[in-house]
Amino acid sequence: MSRDNFPRLSAEEAAELIPHDCLIGFSGFTSAGAAKAVPLALAERAKRIHAKGEPFTVRVLTGASTGEDLDEALASANAISWRAPYQSSKTLRKQLNSGEVEFVDMHLSHLPQAVLEGFFGQMGFAVVEATDVTPDGRVYLSTSVGASPTWLEYADKIIIELNSAHSPRLAEMMDIASIPLPPHRNPIPLFHSMGRMGVPFVSVDPSKIVGVVKTDQLDDGTEFAAPDVQSSKIADHIVEFLVKEMKLGNIPKDFLPIQSGVGNIGNAFMKGLGEASQIPPFYMFSEVIQDSQLDMLESGKLLGASTSAIAVSQAKLRDLYEKMDYFTPKIVLRPQEISNNPGIVRRLGVITTNTALEVDLYGHANSTHVAGMKMMNGIGGSGDFTRNAYISIYMCPSTAKGGKISTIVPMCPHVDHNEHSVQIVVTEQGVADLRGKSPSQRATLLIENCAHPDYRPYLRDYIASAGPGHIRHNLERAFELHVNLMKTGAMLPNGG
Repeated sequence: MSRDNFPRLSAEEAAELIPHDCLIGFSGFTSAGAAKAVPLALAERAKRIHAKGEPFTVRVLTGASTGEDLDEALASANAISWRAPYQSSKTLRKQLNSGEVEFVDMHLSHLPQAVLEGFFGQMGFAVVEATDVTPDGRVYLSTSVGASPTWLEYADKIIIELNSAHSPRLAEMMDIASIPLPPHRNPIPLFHSMGRMGVPFVSVDPSKIVGVVKTDQLDDGTEFAAPDVQSSKIADHIVEFLVKEMKLGNIPKDFLPIQSGVGNIGNAFMKGLGEASQIPPFYMFSEVIQDSQLDMLESGKLLGASTSAIAVSQAKLRDLYEKMDYFTPKIVLRPQEISNNPGIVRRLGVITTNTALEVDLYGHANSTHVAGMKMMNGIGGSGDFTRNAYISIYMCPSTAKGGKISTIVPMCPHVDHNEHSVQIVVTEQGVADLRGKSPSQRATLLIENCAHPDYRPYLRDYIASAGPGHIRHNLERAFELHVNLMKTGAMLPNGG
């Protein structure tokens, strides 16, 4: 029996198998390894059913965000009723903020266990992209692992998208292992970023595979723009801080593993780290590899990278596939419950860098909700890493929207990472090292080192007007900047 003995389906035939209100686990951690053909066909099926005046929606789980062919296509077809744990689709964002779609924002390391414990109900289908599937049920994943092993284990039925555009040698990078449910857990035997403990495939019951859909399409990975002035200044400040920490002996001479969040600022930081001669070659223990990290692996500045996804531009992915002999020993792809595992992050002493929408005067960070109400994308893996970091760093520009918004505010109307976890805050203005500082000291550092000069007088006046307490606030003014923004479009009264 070969893989062709599994039922061969078109994407449309596969979509027809999925019932209304089905919980589906799709592969994908960012656009890397995301299912493509079946969700597009499912979106078209939903449109046809809706045109008849009949209901059709599904509940969607993925590892993290996905590509245009999944979240955006299904949301545009009004085919999603419930979504977890993270998203980055413009259309879906509007729907969940309007209440049309129910959204559960979750720490990514928590997701697999929550599914296996049955917290979200039974999963009808797993739709997973792979480079190969064998007669005995070995599934070889593509450019991400994410939560796909959990979907393949837990789902009643499985549809495999067999994508010939990806290199089958990705299997050489895979280290797939499962963690037993409590209370039957042992310590995870990983003691180095590049350590291995698993196998290169996911084993499933072949009788659950109801069809194979053949595809030939690369991931629609983001190609980041060259770092802008703000991002470059932020990167320079972080590199300077890390060099200082090394000189003080707070970071070993051979350095520590780095985690970097997804996005332009994170990409700029990694580029700056790669160009800093004072920083020795180092490893990454992170959840995503971006373009800059492939460049650093090739230059030798990055010695190796542990991740859950290769989320790079198509040009970089083609380059990687042409140089697999070089890259395969330098990249390890893991399930997200391991790549984001708090115990391993703490054990390895990972230095974490993530972005925030805003940070308040006492070090609480909001990375998800604009004005405390409108969801952007989700918490993702930032909390997994921040809470357990050797040094946790948060990055953001000091202002947004042409200066109409300050990212340093009196009080965050939504908190994702509290003052006990946020250690370092960096904007293009400078660095606030909050370690060992009292609340009043943190406020002074954040105002003088990180806030934009246009907002410093307001923030100083706010502190002066605050009532007594260990953490001082003026509750009548705590959200004044946010209220001004909603009323006038700018945080400062009268625009400044």
